[in-house]
Amino acid sequence: LRDEGVIQAWGLGVNKVEPIELLLDLESAHPDGFLLAGRYTLLDHDRALQRVMPKVTERGLGIVVGGPYSSGALVGGPNFEYAPAAPAILNKVAAIKAIADRHGISMKAAGLQFSLANPAVAAVIPGASRPSRIAEDSAALNEVVPADFWRELRAQGLVNPAAPLPGGA
Repeated sequence: LRDEGVIQAWGLGVNKVEPIELLLDLESAHPDGFLLAGRYTLLDHDRALQRVMPKVTERGLGIVVGGPYSSGALVGGPNFEYAPAAPAILNKVAAIKAIADRHGISMKAAGLQFSLANPAVAAVIPGASRPSRIAEDSAALNEVVPADFWRELRAQGLVNPAAPLPGGA
C-alpha cells in the first residue's frame, strides 16, 4: 500500500516487545516505525533495550514511547500496567523518588528524559489526563536533571547498565 501511494507509512502500536521483534525479523516487511507503550520506561526497559532498540536503530527507524510513567506508577499513582502495582514496583518507585528528591528533580522529568535518551526513541506520549498535565509534561522535558542523578540510578542498579542516559551520564 505504501509503494502504491495509498498510505505514507505504516507500523505497529503495541504494549509488548514481541510483535515488534517478530515484524523486524521478517524479510518482506519494511515498517516505518512503532508505538511501544509501557515497555521503555524507568520501571520497565530491559527487554526493549536488549531486543528491540538495537534493531530499530540499525534500520534507521523510530519508536514512539507511550506511557512513559508506567500507568502512573512512576509519578505516584497506584497502578502499573493498569492493575494495582506489586510491592517490587512500589519499592523501585520509592528508591527512584528518594534519589530524585535528593537531587531536587521531578519524577516526570526523570521518566520523560530517560525514555527520550535512547537514540531509537523518536517521541514520547505521556498521556495527559487533563490540560494542566500538558504544561507539567512540557516543564518536565525542559527541567535540568543533573548527571549525578543518572549516575546514582545506575550505581544502585535502578537502570540497566546499557541504557543510554540523558547527557551521556
